[in-house]
Amino acid sequence: MIDRQVGNRPAALAAIDEATRAIGFAMACEAKTGMMLRALAASKPGGRLLELGTGTGVGTAWLLAGMDADARLDSVDNESSAQDIARRHLGDDRRVTFHLGEGAEFLARQPPRSFDLVYADAWPGKFTHLERGLALVNTGGIYFVDDLLPQSNWPDGHAPKVHALIEDLESRRGFVALKMAWASGLMMLIRAQP
Repeated sequence: MIDRQVGNRPAALAAIDEATRAIGFAMACEAKTGMMLRALAASKPGGRLLELGTGTGVGTAWLLAGMDADARLDSVDNESSAQDIARRHLGDDRRVTFHLGEGAEFLARQPPRSFDLVYADAWPGKFTHLERGLALVNTGGIYFVDDLLPQSNWPDGHAPKVHALIEDLESRRGFVALKMAWASGLMMLIRAQP
């Protein structure tokens, strides 16, 4: 089995990748993470999904590729120049709603257990406001994070924050945790029955 091959890339991804390079955006999710996002989205038919950190829409495209016609995705980012690329290439898909603003403010407005999949790819809901991000996960739902293996673009002092996050997530009661030293370093928590 060769897991380096990326098959069935979302149709919009080539144009998004080109626009992403053009603005010098270096934080888009990589292809293996995208394949995982597609599979996780497919596991939630008719589900409500949340992406914290739209970026340029690379992860968004993968999520949409796995979603069925009845699923809905809310994607949040505070950087308009990046999110504009996602809007331009994915905005015609009625299943996605883009929110420009602070992730913490968006999290505060959402009722508990209102999402079947939360992809936390920004500081809010991951390194800050973690309690609120986890509170949004429905029973049987998935909380998913990436970039847990050392990355070349990490700022000084970031590694201890990642280590603390992993330890925190592993210790969460009411969730089943899975760590994967694959892609950029992935972790998911599934909310168990109450």
